[in-house]
Amino acid sequence: MPTVLTHAAVPVALGIGLGRKIIPPRLFFTGILFSVIPDFDGIGFWTGISYASTIGHRGLTHSLLFAFGLALLGTLLFKWFRTSAKATFFFLLLTAVSHALLDSITNGGLGIAFFWPWSSKRYFLPWQVIEVSPIRPSHFLSKRGYTVMMSELKWIWAPCISAGVLMMLMRRLFFRR
Repeated sequence: MPTVLTHAAVPVALGIGLGRKIIPPRLFFTGILFSVIPDFDGIGFWTGISYASTIGHRGLTHSLLFAFGLALLGTLLFKWFRTSAKATFFFLLLTAVSHALLDSITNGGLGIAFFWPWSSKRYFLPWQVIEVSPIRPSHFLSKRGYTVMMSELKWIWAPCISAGVLMMLMRRLFFRR
């Protein structure tokens, strides 16, 4: 998996690119939270739940159905977010799905149970370019942690920030009001 901080790259890029009128601050920060929520299943490592279990890491909380359900729940708060239900749903769906997609391009661990509950089979995407993150926080401050961070900067942060800035420039250039 990418580090917990790197899962925020997608909502940050979308927030920059789409702007505050479409993605107000409350929605923006909720999107960051939704990009991280699937990793709450990591508690299983410390409670004895098998990694390969449906409720283990990269199981049901990384599925497309889970992301869809999370986005639907978040959409109930669209008025509090001060935006439309449609913008809320699609932003939260993209941020939740992005978690599983990023995990599926790492080079370690088990794959992602994208299609749970219809299938418990786990998948990786064909491009496994991101160095898998260590699970233990103490390992982040090691040579391995440095390698992971450099991989995430190259494969996730740089493209996401570039896409966000490009979207922002296009929005300002073509949709000026």
